[in-house]
Amino acid sequence: MPPRSTRPVDKLDDDDYPAYTMGRAAEMLGTTPAFLRALGEHRLITPLRSEGGHRRYSRYQLRIAARARELVDAGTQIEAACRIVILEDQLEEAQRINEELRTRSATS
Repeated sequence: MPPRSTRPVDKLDDDDYPAYTMGRAAEMLGTTPAFLRALGEHRLITPLRSEGGHRRYSRYQLRIAARARELVDAGTQIEAACRIVILEDQLEEAQRINEELRTRSATS
């Protein structure tokens, strides 16, 4: 049996694994490939490229894109939606780090 980290099934649980083509990602989000390209142009998400040069999206990127779509559907301009999502993501990460530090200091 191969080591745990190299088994193909492990990729199913990896939020960062670029498993979805642009067409499939757009279908899952109920949007267009052009919308996904626009998110890339605004540097919200940067899809990985397959060996053939095709864009591939991870589940994490799809969640980010879905949040941007919610904002755009509510009337927010795409540039502003991208900035909001970036700031929300940074805030969430800062809160996670703060909680981790609080936990560490409480156990010291």
